[in-house]
Amino acid sequence: MRQKDVLGRRGEQLAADHLKERGFRILDRNYRCSEGELDIVAAEHRTLVAVEVKTRSGLRYGTPLEAVTEQKRRRLRRLAVHWVVSHGVIFDDLRVDVVGVVTSPSGGFTVEHVRGIG
Repeated sequence: MRQKDVLGRRGEQLAADHLKERGFRILDRNYRCSEGELDIVAAEHRTLVAVEVKTRSGLRYGTPLEAVTEQKRRRLRRLAVHWVVSHGVIFDDLRVDVVGVVTSPSGGFTVEHVRGIG
């Protein structure tokens, strides 16, 4: 497995752990359909939350959060609606969040969670 893939998987696991620690229920991971992929599908109370995880080994090319463009936000929202329809569940609200994970020089990670980006 490529180092980039290993880093991405580690970031997704850290993001899922972060969300669980804050009371989110993880409903799905790496949900794929013809329109794309959702990294994490979670529930926070009666809100469905589609979570994009961006993991970086440094900030040379900007923060992970800067990598989520407006176009990507719209696509994530469409994917979240697709997930709801395909699973036949009802939520009071739907939201798109992003979790940015960056490795530190010491080998640790920092996690930043931004709610409601789309």
